[in-house]
Amino acid sequence: MEKKKVALVNGHIFNTDNSFSNHALVMEGEKISGICPVSAVPAEAERIDVAGANICPGLVDLQVYGSGDDLFSAELTTESIARIERRLLLQGCTSFVLTLATNTIPVFKEAIRVFNNYLSQSVLGLHLEGPFLHPQKRGAHPSELIVQSSVELISNLLEEDHGAVKMMTIAPEQVDEDSLTVLLERSILLSAGHSAATFEQGIQGFNRGIKAATHLWNAMSAFHHRDTGLPGAVFRHPEVAASIIVDGIHVDFQAVKIAKELMGRRLFLITDAVATCTKGIYQHVLHADHYVLPNGTLSGSALSLLHAIRNCVQHVDIPLDEAIRMATCYPATLIGRSDIGNLEAGTLANVLVFDADFNVHSVYFKGAKVTA
Repeated sequence: MEKKKVALVNGHIFNTDNSFSNHALVMEGEKISGICPVSAVPAEAERIDVAGANICPGLVDLQVYGSGDDLFSAELTTESIARIERRLLLQGCTSFVLTLATNTIPVFKEAIRVFNNYLSQSVLGLHLEGPFLHPQKRGAHPSELIVQSSVELISNLLEEDHGAVKMMTIAPEQVDEDSLTVLLERSILLSAGHSAATFEQGIQGFNRGIKAATHLWNAMSAFHHRDTGLPGAVFRHPEVAASIIVDGIHVDFQAVKIAKELMGRRLFLITDAVATCTKGIYQHVLHADHYVLPNGTLSGSALSLLHAIRNCVQHVDIPLDEAIRMATCYPATLIGRSDIGNLEAGTLANVLVFDADFNVHSVYFKGAKVTA
């Protein structure tokens, strides 16, 4: 059966370090066919006029807990994953890592079991934020569930993982050498966060194989002139990437500017988005434009990645093409996925079209238009 060809025309195309006008993005079946001048669009392709909108790769979020009224850790069902996927797709997020904050070991194991029984569409795997964190930097994480790492505990936690866990946030100073080795041997991307690490402990952790830092500035040791702490280690280590929540609440926009100037292409966007929840450990309450626990503790964002891009452009003076890269190719590269986060020929036809006011115009997932 011949694959259907679709060409998006009359838009501004952003693909990694390149942008195009008077060009078309051609999709063939589930894959990108290429970017070409409008005059070279195949005659058999269906042309879709996007009316001057922006065209970019589908967005990639490495830290999202839920959407709407679905907090995955509280639901733990394949149905909740499906609902979360659908809502995120409508926002233009076509690839994401479903995250669980510190919880009991049985809940983590049940989440792994549920995920492995789900026929995944846009969710790439699980991100466990905890339980090997520093109690002093726990944020909304319950102190009684934060534990010391051990090879035995990790083996129990991941005994039926089968590759479901793609990422884990750990405090470098709380994880011993043997535990770190076991996690790295499983090819889990480790990210430093909820940590009271000194500069030296941070650098040591990065040199040992931790490749990223979780929500820069939040829940980590302070940047002090006598010990620059984990932020200083992130800034000074040339190979470490860091996620950041650009909602203007978790991090002041001026702090985002400082981090961007110091880190350049190593800084990428996450939403850290949670969902309204009235049961279980994490009872998130929507407070205007962010979430808090019932006691008022900041517990997550109400951000979408497209709105994070908008904030980068409007409040941090980051050019649009760079802000898009922060939510597409940078996180995709970090997790080793060259088939998403860009619009090169042969990659998945995951595409976001949005207007000048950062409203979603349309979304394509594996070449098919996403509808509500």
